[in-house]
Amino acid sequence: MSKKVTLIDGSGYIYRAFHALPPLARHDGTPVGAVYGFTNILYNFLQTHPYDYLLVAFDAARKTFRSDIFPEYKAQRKEVPPELIPQFAIIREACQAMNLPYLEWEGVEADDIIATYVEECKKAGYEVTVISADKDLMQLMDEAAKVQMFDPIKNRLLTLEDVHKKFATTPDKVPDVQALMGDSSDNITGAKGIGPKTAGKLIADFGSLDNLMANLDQIKQPKRREALEEYQSHVDVARQLVTLKRDIKDLPPLEDYAKREPDYEVLTAFLRENNFKRLLEKVLRQQANNTPTEQMSFGTDQYKDKTYKLITKLEDLQALVARIKKARLVAVDTETTGLNPRWDALVGVSLALEKDEAFYIPVAHCNTQGEREPGQLAWRDVRLLLRPVMEDENILKVGHNIKFDLIVLRKHGLDLKGLHDTMLMSYVLNLGKHDHGLDALAYRYLGYNMMSFKEAMTHVPKGATQKHFGAVPLAVAERYAAEDADLTLQLYHLFKPRLEEENLNAFYETVERPMAAVVAAMEYEGVLVNPSYLQELSETFSQQLATLEQTIYKEADEEFNIGSPKQLSEVLFDHLGLPPQGKKGKAGNFSTDSDTLEKLAALGHTLPEAILEWRQLSKLKSTYSDALVEKIHPDTKRVHTSYSLAGTNTGRFASSDPNLQNIPIRTEEGRKIRKAFCAPPGSSLVCIDYSQVELRILAHMGGVKNLQEAFQKGLDVHTSTASAMFDVPENHVTPDMRYKAKMINFGIIYGMSHYGLAQRMRIPNDVAKGFIDTYFQKFPEIES
Repeated sequence: MSKKVTLIDGSGYIYRAFHALPPLARHDGTPVGAVYGFTNILYNFLQTHPYDYLLVAFDAARKTFRSDIFPEYKAQRKEVPPELIPQFAIIREACQAMNLPYLEWEGVEADDIIATYVEECKKAGYEVTVISADKDLMQLMDEAAKVQMFDPIKNRLLTLEDVHKKFATTPDKVPDVQALMGDSSDNITGAKGIGPKTAGKLIADFGSLDNLMANLDQIKQPKRREALEEYQSHVDVARQLVTLKRDIKDLPPLEDYAKREPDYEVLTAFLRENNFKRLLEKVLRQQANNTPTEQMSFGTDQYKDKTYKLITKLEDLQALVARIKKARLVAVDTETTGLNPRWDALVGVSLALEKDEAFYIPVAHCNTQGEREPGQLAWRDVRLLLRPVMEDENILKVGHNIKFDLIVLRKHGLDLKGLHDTMLMSYVLNLGKHDHGLDALAYRYLGYNMMSFKEAMTHVPKGATQKHFGAVPLAVAERYAAEDADLTLQLYHLFKPRLEEENLNAFYETVERPMAAVVAAMEYEGVLVNPSYLQELSETFSQQLATLEQTIYKEADEEFNIGSPKQLSEVLFDHLGLPPQGKKGKAGNFSTDSDTLEKLAALGHTLPEAILEWRQLSKLKSTYSDALVEKIHPDTKRVHTSYSLAGTNTGRFASSDPNLQNIPIRTEEGRKIRKAFCAPPGSSLVCIDYSQVELRILAHMGGVKNLQEAFQKGLDVHTSTASAMFDVPENHVTPDMRYKAKMINFGIIYGMSHYGLAQRMRIPNDVAKGFIDTYFQKFPEIES
């Protein structure tokens, strides 16, 4: 079989990747979007396409022999974007990391390097694949000589039909056509007025550019003939510029580019450094599938100075406990079968006392059949030995999001006391500046790339019955888990002095640090819900949805899938002829999002209003009345949400899995959901909230007399506002009116326009403007 040669247009590849992908930066802020596109697509291509020789060609500089022929060549091109400049060097590092040879040659472009090697390969009878979609390289395509082009972005081979569509000719005649039509992207003039189709037809009729120019008198169209005569010198120069050089002297022999396997340690280190997590996981997964566990490489030398150990003997754990008692400070981290601490099982515990030294105590790792791996300590023995230090308030336990570990260990019979949390330390020190995740902080402050959870999971053997952390081989789990404790300890020693230096320690100690234990207790206890009430509510919602669907079908005069944006778009804008509120999307349909439907509803169209009601009811049913029942813990009979202590820039908690903070109260149906939450016999639910705190500040600082009077008399400000807005007595204000008044109160003080208010309230613009005018009449100090 003939040899297969792959020639890659590296420079063209860089620009395509840069423009095809959104901006991306690694942890230190260096832009790497083009690097990622280049590396990811190239790596994927090489995994699926066999080759014997490979070369990546780059442009050495903008000035080449073409600049000598025509000084204005590419002169009009914009300067290289500043965010792309540092990526050129990193892309060459990517080639080195993948062990791919690359070449740049002074005075020529990457295309000329490729063209020269294509000629050499044709003489040797080798098959050539040029990796590029650059139109200038199409002149190299040659079916007979087995020279083809592959577009890596679109992942397909280019065909003669692609060439004809671009130039209306065959590959060998592309330079002649290009010379006639010119190339504005390279500042090549050609013959003005001659486009690709005309140029292609002329070359087809006369056989070549030389023959065409020698027989201009045979051209029947006067303007075309005059253009060719006038611009003949331009065409001559253009042909020199567009014709690829195929005879560069002294290039390295093709044998220098024989296939090489990558050094996976170098490659994974490069991917970690640039934070290419998905590609790193793919590389590690492929490596793990082909490498025995005991021979696994972690792709970096950052472990060489670390001492990470498994604890599998009681005497070793006893010695570690003795050290903890002496040190009075230990970093703690737990590994579990999932991310819900109240539901999932403990797999192991990691501890760290000194920088670069940490220990992992596995207690529930399993083999591929799901059976407990031998050689692990029993949790009851571990718990017994750890209890004196873990429950001693005078021995400090440092964790990152230690609330999670506290709940996990409490569930398994062990309490943590004397807590510090590096996540909350970072939150106090760096609120709003960056992410507070452990891996992000380790990189930002310690210059360390941590092994990600997904990366660890790539080492789970094929065919394993369990797909949680307990299935990760101990050789990998040891490093992953010990690293968490080690880096947490290092961040503690970095952040604790900073809190003192920046006068933030008092706030951390009195507000944030105690909160971890308080909120952990809240999560552990959970919230009681009434499952039978939720089930009844789901049935009610189902009946209401069925009624709504019939109303919608009647309004639309046909049945369709209400949940399908495509079908809904066709019904609203094609069948009913409602006015679209924007341009068509990529799928060729007008948008049917909430904003669009609200605009249409505000115009008086009843079907969009019904669709919005259907969507809201469907969400209530699927997200709450159905889903909350599934979230009830089988043992506690309660729902255990997770409250993020460092998830917002305002200092507020954020609730998730399930989200209990954003249960809608705007409609009666939404308020019904809240009735599912109840107190056990003998207890009551108490709702505590700041009372219109923003409006109180406004009333005081702005001297708003009517607001001050309302607060002094203890009136409900939103009810008072609703009474004025809707011209009804206060005792006739409905919950919906009050909600809309609240929207007006807060919307206006934050600068909402009458147009925005109209959208939010689904009312005409003039009505919204009237509300705002009335509001300012009532509270004139606010407008001024």
